[in-house]
Amino acid sequence: MKKQILFLAFVIIGSISYAQSSMHGVRVGLNYSNLNYETDLSYDAADRYGFAIGFFGEYMLSKTVSLAPEIQFSAEGRKHRTMRIDYIQAPILAKFKLGNRFSIGAGPMAGLKIHEYEDGLKNIAFSGVGALEYLISDEFFIDARYHHGFTNVFDDDSSLGDDATNRSIQIGFGVKF
Repeated sequence: MKKQILFLAFVIIGSISYAQSSMHGVRVGLNYSNLNYETDLSYDAADRYGFAIGFFGEYMLSKTVSLAPEIQFSAEGRKHRTMRIDYIQAPILAKFKLGNRFSIGAGPMAGLKIHEYEDGLKNIAFSGVGALEYLISDEFFIDARYHHGFTNVFDDDSSLGDDATNRSIQIGFGVKF
């Protein structure tokens, strides 16, 4: 399943990459993530600091609107060993330019867990993404993103806890070429 999803993502990004007004690039960032529980925790579980790295395409639909699909690795979850969740994620942002240097974006994101599969955590997660981007130059940018999980990260029969969703803040730096 993991191979099929990754193959499909590469085919989609590869086929879109031949568009006329497109850019591609690399983005790296730092994550601050935690799990948002339905009920209070009965123990102290620290939030997790991690990193993200990915490749993206940006395809101009008009002078102010673009579509930006991406494939990225992101370390999320909580600090405790049993609640670390590393994902290969595929966000698809609709971006809107606000002047020459700023843009905002929002869109859906699917994530595929990339470590143990029988650990009480679901293998696929869906989230929403909000983003702010500032162009330092024509090639370099910094951005901030917020990921809010829509799906429970725990399997239905998990003993790890009640329902919980991922939340993550990313601060990133990227290069467009």
